[in-house]
Amino acid sequence: MSALMNLNDATLLLGQQRFGPFRLTLQAGERVAILGPSGAGKSTLLKLLARELAPASGELVFEGRPLSEWSVAALARRRAVLPQSHAVAFGLPVELVVALGRVTLGGEARQTQQARIVELALLQAQAAHLTGRRFDSLSGGEQARVQLARVFAQAWDQRAGLLLFDEPLAALDPGLTLELMQAMQQFAAERGHALVAVLHDLNIALNHFERLWLLRKGRILADCDAVPACLPLLEQLYGVRLRLLRDAEGMAVLASPGPSMARAA
Repeated sequence: MSALMNLNDATLLLGQQRFGPFRLTLQAGERVAILGPSGAGKSTLLKLLARELAPASGELVFEGRPLSEWSVAALARRRAVLPQSHAVAFGLPVELVVALGRVTLGGEARQTQQARIVELALLQAQAAHLTGRRFDSLSGGEQARVQLARVFAQAWDQRAGLLLFDEPLAALDPGLTLELMQAMQQFAAERGHALVAVLHDLNIALNHFERLWLLRKGRILADCDAVPACLPLLEQLYGVRLRLLRDAEGMAVLASPGPSMARAA
């Protein structure tokens, strides 16, 4: 089976800082969390995957074609991006913010279905109750729901595409974090989309993602299955001691100062 995306020795230069080379392969339907300390280059790697930044050398291949050769419209139909910032320049209605995810897709059939897709996307993002509100009047958590709905709307009628999320759960309360993570996971699974997300929460990464890309100083430290083999690598990455707890409900890690060999309990 051919990969959805390949990074073939891709490097990136931002000022004096060099990122990569990245040698990574992503399959359709996979869930990958990008983890690393602040400043490691997680968001930079995501922007490279999204084609917001161009590689200085090497190549990214998406669905068998160099990523650089995709038109904006064609790429918008196959991948959707949720950036860190939820800022919108004007006080747009919630429905219009979500509908922006459909703008570049084109097609008369899509236009006639747009209102229904926007409605369903808001429902799946658990934001239907925000219909009719101005985006700039919403709380941070409410804005996160609406922006998630925008991504859902963009990728609604696609299959086996790519979803890229940059810290989608930052600064949210635990209940909302789990609700939105489950919504993302369900949406991707139903359509066979690959889901790649920059995260800081190790427990979300271990419970909801099947692969971890561990990033340090602009380079991949490891590409590993989530549990439990990569716990020692996570300790090395963050410079802490981690202890894994498991029960019928899932897993959790407890962190304490100082590196140590990870051990399961």
